[in-house]
Amino acid sequence: MTPVPPAPGAASHDRPTLAVVGATGAVGTVMLSILSQHADIWGEIRLIASPRSAGRKLLVRGVEVEVVALTEEAFEGVDVAMFDVPDDISARWAPIAAAKGAVVVDNSAAFRMDPDVPLVVPEVNPHAARVRPRGIVANPNCTTLSMIVAMGALHAEFGLRELVVSSYQAVSGAGLAGIDALRAQLNLVAGTDLGTKPGDVRRAVGDNTGPFSEPIALNVVPWAGSAQEDGWSSEELKVRAESRKILGLPDLRVSVTCVRVPVVTTHSLTVHARFENEVTVGRAHEILSTAPGVVLFDNPAAGEFPTPADVVGTDPTWVGRVRRSLDDPTALELFVCGDNLRKGAALNTAQIAELIAAELS
Repeated sequence: MTPVPPAPGAASHDRPTLAVVGATGAVGTVMLSILSQHADIWGEIRLIASPRSAGRKLLVRGVEVEVVALTEEAFEGVDVAMFDVPDDISARWAPIAAAKGAVVVDNSAAFRMDPDVPLVVPEVNPHAARVRPRGIVANPNCTTLSMIVAMGALHAEFGLRELVVSSYQAVSGAGLAGIDALRAQLNLVAGTDLGTKPGDVRRAVGDNTGPFSEPIALNVVPWAGSAQEDGWSSEELKVRAESRKILGLPDLRVSVTCVRVPVVTTHSLTVHARFENEVTVGRAHEILSTAPGVVLFDNPAAGEFPTPADVVGTDPTWVGRVRRSLDDPTALELFVCGDNLRKGAALNTAQIAELIAAELS
C-alpha cells in the first residue's frame, strides 16, 4: 500500500514542521503560494497570525488550513519558523520560537545587523546559514535582494570595490497601505489633465497620501524609510550595511539614494559597480547569463531590457543595460529589477528555510 503524505495540518515524523508567522499579510500570502509551488519537503505547515486573524482558513498545498493565534504554544513541535511580520513583533517573538527549538528565518530588520545572526542569500552565501548562535537566520531587505544576487556573481569574478545605487521602489514595499494609497490616488487622477500645473496633484490627493509623505500617483518620491543622521534614510543605510555583510566586505564603499515610484510591485535599481580588476561587457554577460537566480535580458537596440511590468510575479533578478563605464575600465553600469514580494521577501525566506530543512534531514 502506498503511504499517503500528511496534509498541511497533519504531523509528520520524517519531514520537518514549518510555521509561517504572519501568514495573512502581503508577504505571507505570497509565501503560501510559493510553498504550494515548490517541492513538498514539509510535514505540517502551521499558519500563525495575530489573534484577530485566528480562525481564518487559508489555502496551502491545495488544502485549507486554519490560522492559529501567535502564542508560545503555537511553536510547540515546530522545526523551522518563518517570520513575515513587523520588526517589533519579530524582536519579541523570534527568540521565543528559537527557545522552543525552532530555527527562525526572520524577514524583518530586527536581527539583520546582529553579529550572532547570519544574513543569508542562498545564491551568494549559503554557508552562512549553518552558523546561527541565536537560532535565528535573517533575510535581507527587499531593496538589497533586488540586486545582490547579480552583484554577488560579479563580485566572485571581478572583486567588488564600490557601489553607487539608485533605487526605484514599488509601493508594495510599504505594505498593503502603500498599495491602497497608490490605487486610491490613481482613481483620483485618472482621466484628468492633472500633473501639468504646480501643486495640482497634491490638491487633488489632499491628505490621502497613505504611508508616503507626498502624492505617489503621477509622481516620484525621493524617500523611503525613516530619517537617520546627516539626511540619510533607514532604507539607504540598510542597503549599505546589508551588502557589506552578505558579501563579507565590511569596508565596501556604498552610496545609495532610494526613490519611491508609482509601481505596485517590483523594485528596480541603477547600479554603478567598481571592481578590483578591469571588466568587459562580454565577460559580465557570460557571468550573469549562467548565475543562479539571474536572468540576463539585455538588447536595448531591440527594446529588450527588464521593467517592473514584465518582471512582477517572477522569481529571478533580471539584469539589463550592462555597460562598461565611459571613464573607468574597472566599472560597470547596469539596471536590475526584482519582485520585492517574491525574491525580495517570501522567496528568499523560503529558500533559506529549505536550506535548513535539508540540514535538519
